[in-house]
Amino acid sequence: MNLLVRVRRPAPRGEAKGGLAARLREPTQVVFLALLGLIAVGWALVSLHGDQFLTMESVVGIQQRSAALGIVAIGQTLAILAGSLDLSVAYLISLASLVAAETMAGQDGNIVPAVAATLAVCALVGLVNGLVITRLHVHAFIATLGVALIIKGIVDHLYDGPAGKVPESFQLLGYSRIGPIPVSAMLWAGVAVVAWFLLSRTRLGYRIHAVGGNVEVARLSGIRTGRVIVITHVLCSVCAGIAGLLLAGRLGAGAPTVGTDGGYDLESIAAVVLGGTALAGGKGGVAGTVGGVLLLAVLDTIFNQLEVNSFAKDVVRGVVIVTAVAVYARRGTRRSV
Repeated sequence: MNLLVRVRRPAPRGEAKGGLAARLREPTQVVFLALLGLIAVGWALVSLHGDQFLTMESVVGIQQRSAALGIVAIGQTLAILAGSLDLSVAYLISLASLVAAETMAGQDGNIVPAVAATLAVCALVGLVNGLVITRLHVHAFIATLGVALIIKGIVDHLYDGPAGKVPESFQLLGYSRIGPIPVSAMLWAGVAVVAWFLLSRTRLGYRIHAVGGNVEVARLSGIRTGRVIVITHVLCSVCAGIAGLLLAGRLGAGAPTVGTDGGYDLESIAAVVLGGTALAGGKGGVAGTVGGVLLLAVLDTIFNQLEVNSFAKDVVRGVVIVTAVAVYARRGTRRSV
């Protein structure tokens, strides 16, 4: 008589210690744990400095400060997940603010046409980025940098300073709030939810992860990889356009340097990386990016309350970003082994 004996494979050491410990090692959980730790450290340092941390004013400031960067970073997440990136977003934000303000011309009746025109221009720029990358086979770094320089040349030629006028009703987008929550933060949350749904609940989201994970395998699986990359760049540019509209509402006019002064190109990439999204693509998501943006915003708030000079700010932010990438890379190497 034959006896069938079922042998159970012992669980890996990491799994045997419990699911909670394993989950806490995930990049998304790590960035939020780091955020909580930073808040605790900031609270202690600001208290020693004789000030109060996380007052109503500072909490509102963190939300307002992170809204524009958060919207851009959400779009950047989509591009990076597909194995690409976009360095044109900073100049595109400036262009979007100018298009919006000049089209509105201070008239409430021009708000809808201005928003539509701004998003259409941004979508067109994203389409150009995507086609240059997929059809001309130019690396995303070079392609988007070239488009950024083209936009810079156009803006510098046409504008010497602020232009156009945003009506007061649209300026409410930048400064009004419902209770302790600014409208701009609600806009950011809405963009994040839409992007999360796209990545986790739609076929396009699956294809974005697949293309970023291995573009050749995705192509052999029947996915039109070029189309996916183009779509992510269009969406990334649209997010930059939304951020430009928000900043135009805050300023009351368009500004040719509002995007570059904020450093939204490198800042958005830094937030995505802090959130655990791999620069090679395929791994990561919106939740981690939200945590990365909040981490940078809280760090800025601590610096401002401690009156830290700009040089020290850049040094500390650079150390934080490099450390985070090193930690994620080391964990990835251990798992692959």
